[in-house]
Amino acid sequence: MIIKPRTRGFICTTSHPVGCARQVEEQINYIQSQPEITGPRNVLVIGASTGYGLSARIAAAFGAGANTIGVYRPSAGSEKRTASAGWYNSAAFEEAARKAGLKSFSVTGDAFSDETKTHVIDVIREELGQVDLVVYSVASARRTDPATGETVNSVLKPIGQPYTNKTVNFHSGEVTSITIEPATEEEIRNTVTVMGGDDWERWITQLQEAGVLAEGAKTVSFSYIGSDITQAVYRQGSIGRAKDDLEAAADRLTGKLSSIHGKAYVTVSKGLVTQSSSAIPVVPLYISALYKVMKEKGLHEGTIEQMYRLFSDRLYSGSETPVDEKGRIRIDDWELREDVQDEVKQIWEQVTSDNINELSDLEGYRREFFQLFGFETEGVDYEADVNPDVQVPNQR
Repeated sequence: MIIKPRTRGFICTTSHPVGCARQVEEQINYIQSQPEITGPRNVLVIGASTGYGLSARIAAAFGAGANTIGVYRPSAGSEKRTASAGWYNSAAFEEAARKAGLKSFSVTGDAFSDETKTHVIDVIREELGQVDLVVYSVASARRTDPATGETVNSVLKPIGQPYTNKTVNFHSGEVTSITIEPATEEEIRNTVTVMGGDDWERWITQLQEAGVLAEGAKTVSFSYIGSDITQAVYRQGSIGRAKDDLEAAADRLTGKLSSIHGKAYVTVSKGLVTQSSSAIPVVPLYISALYKVMKEKGLHEGTIEQMYRLFSDRLYSGSETPVDEKGRIRIDDWELREDVQDEVKQIWEQVTSDNINELSDLEGYRREFFQLFGFETEGVDYEADVNPDVQVPNQR
């Protein structure tokens, strides 16, 4: 079929296998153009099909020569329906790893379930023995708690009082004012359940008890702090409570891992175009302004550049991993530079529907949004007939 993007709000309901494969190739090419990473040998990535999880897997495999296991939701296509972008990304990664002579395996299932955890442990034992790095990069709107069987949903809301600020429809470029009602206490609890540290802690605990974590194993998960502009709806909102819980989990995990001289880290990353960030009012406008400033200053990074810096300059630099006063790895340092934030705030005060394309990089935001799904990628013929039914090699 000829595959075109179909959007519903901040979601694209189609994805392009050739475009996704091309973007995976571009990430691999970037990593291979950089100095080699003296890093992990066997890596488990939980949430491996898109975003930071995918880029971390690529950095480990093609930067450090690591064997990898990727865990993600099953979402295959058919002759009449496209798969998810994550499915196509993973298929492209597995094929590239095979050609490079790297061991790589895909486990599809619900990362929150104990069944998936048990299956992954079996694969580690059979194929790798142990892993020395676990990357936890699960982003989901809902979770079924394996202990209670209850399914709860997360929300992206402020806490305490309504929040009003500018936002943008990144499809049309219309800048408007939006008011977001505060989260209830139940919504806050549910958001922490879905997006906090409980599942990460369950994963590491079960991996350690099964004896599949190597001596000195590290684990890392991702967080975000961001600008003063987005604080009310992000770090000080319901998702911020979940990130606080994630950071508390890192402290507990470091204590548990001390017996094998391991360590757990939360990595604070920069603002980027993701499916999650596209869903949060105010954030797309902020990122459009941020992209404008950081690109002009030569500071812009995507997920793959961020992950290369995480591996080469932080986790595996050959010296002690630098952290902030709360023990977090910071790769949002360029975003939060004073000169960057001052210019973003100036744009924020001035931006309207009439001048948004002049003052911000909304076009770059929009293009990256579609690239999440394999569209608007250079070198791809989007008028060509393609088969959406793509198989993922090395599924276990």
